[in-house]
Formats: sequence, C-alpha cells, structure tokens
Amino acid sequence: MPYSYDDQNIFAKILRGEIPNKTVLETDHTLAFEDINPAAPVHVLVIPKGAYVNADHFGSEASDAELADFQRTVARVANRAGVSPDVGDGYRTISNAGPNAVQEVPHYHVHVLGGRRLGRMLQPGG
Repeated sequence: MPYSYDDQNIFAKILRGEIPNKTVLETDHTLAFEDINPAAPVHVLVIPKGAYVNADHFGSEASDAELADFQRTVARVANRAGVSPDVGDGYRTISNAGPNAVQEVPHYHVHVLGGRRLGRMLQPGG
C-alpha cells in the first residue's frame, strides 16, 4: 500500500525546528518530547525522524537501525520517567492509525503514558 506523507504536519514542523518542543530524548533516528496537552503525569510522544505515516508504514519501510532505535528510545523514555516496571509502577504505549483510531497527526508516533493508574483502555462493546 502506498503511503502519502504530509510534510506540513505538526510533527514534521517540530522535526524541522519550526515549532518548539520540550525534548525529553533525541537520538539519530528518534525524537521524544513532552505532550503539550498531557493526559497523565507522564505523557511523552516518541516519533521517528523519518517521514512515516503510521505503524504499518514504519514497520514495512523503516530500516533496521530506525526500528531498533525507536523501540529502544521508547524503553529509555519510560525508564528515565520512572514509569517502567523495573523502576516504577508501569506505563502504557498508544499509537493510533487511521480515522477509526482517531489518528490526529499523520506522522507515526507513540504516546508513553504513566505516573498514575490509567484504568482500562477500552470497554467491551464500546
């Protein structure tokens, strides 16, 4: 499936330095920054620096180096924020893809949320 990337999305602008952010961690392939509208005490967005629309696009077209770096950055963010199970009480990662999942920004990203009990993600039949 061909993916059409919009290089004017807010995350692309953040990556180009056109919009400021509160960087938590940056690597060669990944940027992690605080969400401007946090839904939990810890709410960090982790994005690849490459132009990927969603998890399918990233998983099918990213290099091995990008894939590994992204996953390791998610783990490092959770650890540094004190929410990974080995240093805290756990966290949730969320990634939305497409209209039914209410993906608001067409650039692949993962939300790392924690710092409190988050409750159920979805209710059955909802």
